[in-house]
Amino acid sequence: MSNPVVLITGALTGIGRATALAFAKEGASVVASGRREAEGKALAAELRSLGAEVAFIRADVRHARWISGDTIRVDGGSKL
Repeated sequence: MSNPVVLITGALTGIGRATALAFAKEGASVVASGRREAEGKALAAELRSLGAEVAFIRADVRHARWISGDTIRVDGGSKL
């Protein structure tokens, strides 16, 4: 796989953030998930500045209602 897409939950802090940054630096497309919108947008901007294709999804994976469905659509309906 030459350009993987990774989904990282808890991407806003700690090891999740470090993982998102590491994958972005390696050229992966990153779907970052976290509970706080402002911090998520800031992380997405930081990852884009590294050249990564990125999407932020505000979600709390502790609750099933946030993660149900079989397709995640981001940025106005486009798929990453």
